[in-house]
Amino acid sequence: MAKIKKGDLVQVVSGAKQERGGDRGKQGRVIEVLAEKNRVVVEGINLVTKHVRVGQTQRGTKTGGIETHEAPIHISNVAVVDPKTKKPTRVGHREETVDKNGVTKTVRVRYAKNSGEKL
Repeated sequence: MAKIKKGDLVQVVSGAKQERGGDRGKQGRVIEVLAEKNRVVVEGINLVTKHVRVGQTQRGTKTGGIETHEAPIHISNVAVVDPKTKKPTRVGHREETVDKNGVTKTVRVRYAKNSGEKL
């Protein structure tokens, strides 16, 4: 089971400080997890400019120019944010019993190690 999933709120824990133009300390939602490359794409983090060739749509409007996109960042450089304290924390797994329509099931749940809160 992966530690970081799509939709998680994460914080950048390494890299250049914000005063020096970096992203350390910034928080954002995970847009995409690239598991085979051990990378994640985080909303508003690691923005790069791309030059897109000018083209035309069916209606004749111009497309292209300079656009900014989020680039992937290594999964070890981000940490999940604890929903209680709003600070980075580690992720653990535990089994909980859930009673649904009279049927008891054991479900594996992710939780924040600092506060013990479910993620």
